[in-house]
Amino acid sequence: MSDQTALVTGASDGIGLEFCKILASRGYNLILVARREAKLNEIAIDLRQSHAVRCTVIAADLSLPQAAQILFQNTKDQRLQVDFLINNAGLLHNGPFCELSLIEQETMIAVNVLALTSLTHLFANDMATRKTGHILNVASLAAWTPIPSQNVYAATKAYVLAFSQALTDEMNAAGNGVIVSALCPGYTATKMMDNPDQGATLRIPANMMMSSKDVANQGIIGCLSGQHTVVPGISNKIGTAITHLAPKMTLAKLLGRFYRMNMN
Repeated sequence: MSDQTALVTGASDGIGLEFCKILASRGYNLILVARREAKLNEIAIDLRQSHAVRCTVIAADLSLPQAAQILFQNTKDQRLQVDFLINNAGLLHNGPFCELSLIEQETMIAVNVLALTSLTHLFANDMATRKTGHILNVASLAAWTPIPSQNVYAATKAYVLAFSQALTDEMNAAGNGVIVSALCPGYTATKMMDNPDQGATLRIPANMMMSSKDVANQGIIGCLSGQHTVVPGISNKIGTAITHLAPKMTLAKLLGRFYRMNMN
């Protein structure tokens, strides 16, 4: 059995669940973090049986004050060493900024930005003392451009991308052996694409979406190989290239029109 342990937030479904399956198949022991403890327990049982790895379940709502610090202390109390941190937990709300609930948007910022930053700080320091470790922060293709009707979400992901890329340089300069990567998936077949709890639904053709498994696999491979930014899929790579060619407001107008036409 491997002595490497990965902690995955948002582990109960979607890309997070695929991260867990892939890491377990690679022999990583797992710390599964999400709000739904019963669901995590089911996943843990399946992964233990399928891959003979150790799985620890920690139920946590990362939108709550000090949630990251409590989670970090929980791992310490259980004497769990995290070698690979995947900050995957994230929230999305669609719709016009002034029509969406302010509380929901503040909660989105708390999870997408504050919790991710805090967990990265806590575990990066821990890894640096051991001179080894990997951190994969899940951003989005939305990080590369402003998106009307997803403006706060896109802004949080722009933060994740800029934060991760800057931290990569800091860690490299410090020579502490900690690898930091940002994963920027485009449209992915998860419940985020059709979830009434997140406001309006964006209708995207199936052929424009990647599978959660492919996104997770490319993210893990990219981080373990030392890539600072991982953009899965050829069409997504082309999309990021386009964002460097056109003015931001031009892109915002085009995307705003697209989202208003395809969101209901």
